Amino acid sequence: MIQLTKLNGTSFYLNHLLIEKIEITPDTVITMNSQTQYVVKESIEEINNQIRSEK
Repeated sequence: MIQLTKLNGTSFYLNHLLIEKIEITPDTVITMNSQTQYVVKESIEEINNQIRSEK
């Protein structure tokens, strides 16, 4: 699980194994396998670093 921050400042945890794709639009948008989308403050680089540290 990785910790992320919604645009309103709320933190939440996300199961990184269920991520389908991450896009910059210019916000960071995470699309899950279920097609649920999350817009977060973290950059792709920050998310990748968290995922790598989980392994």
